[in-house]
This record gives sequence, structure tokens and C-alpha cells, in this order.
Amino acid sequence: MKDATLFLVIGLSAGLLSGLFGIGGGLIIVPSLIYFVGFSQHKATGTSLAVLLPPVGIAAVLEYYRNGNVDLKAAMFIAVAVVAGSYLGAYLANKISGPYLRLLFGIFVLGMGLYLIYGALKRLEWI
Repeated sequence: MKDATLFLVIGLSAGLLSGLFGIGGGLIIVPSLIYFVGFSQHKATGTSLAVLLPPVGIAAVLEYYRNGNVDLKAAMFIAVAVVAGSYLGAYLANKISGPYLRLLFGIFVLGMGLYLIYGALKRLEWI
């Protein structure tokens, strides 16, 4: 039962942040499953993909669409490319050992974080 409650908290957090920022799977679900539940990097990634596959944020998409903030043409093109890219990414990830995959993930998240901070500081004219 403890795991079920933890899974619900992880899901609620991912859903809330997905609706706010368009994130959830890679930045919330995967690290949470690794550090709070004890999943391997591969199992956390696979589980996150299974979570996101059916709904793909349908509630958030509908709300953004209702407010005129969804470009369906762009979304369709990107979705086709995501199918191909996700297959290739999953194939490659399963060829990389867990610790190296975690290192690559950490480098990616750190790089994106620094990029976002730099862009925000520049727009705020603090640099």
C-alpha cells in the first residue's frame, strides 16, 4: 500500500508540473521512481513511458486547445517524429548500462537547467 500511495503522489506531482510547464515524465516520474521507489534507470524510463502513452496529457491538451494554445499541425508532425525518435532512443538506452544512462540523463537535465536559467536572466536583463 505504501508504494501505491507513493505512486499516486508521484503521478499527481507529474500531472501538476506537466500542466504548468509541459514536463513530467523525464524530469519528475523517472527520478522519483529511481530515488523514492528504487527502480533501475531502465525500469523507471519504461514505466514513465507506459504512464504517458495512453493519456499523453489529454486533460492539459484539451484545456490548452480550448484557450487557442495548441497548433495541431505542428503537433501532428512532431508526434510522427517522436514515434521514430522514441523507438531509436529506447533501442539505444537498452544498449547502455544503467550508471552511464543515469550520467547522461543528469548531464542533459543540468544542461537544460543552465540554459533555461541563462535565458531567464537575460530576458530579465540581469545579465
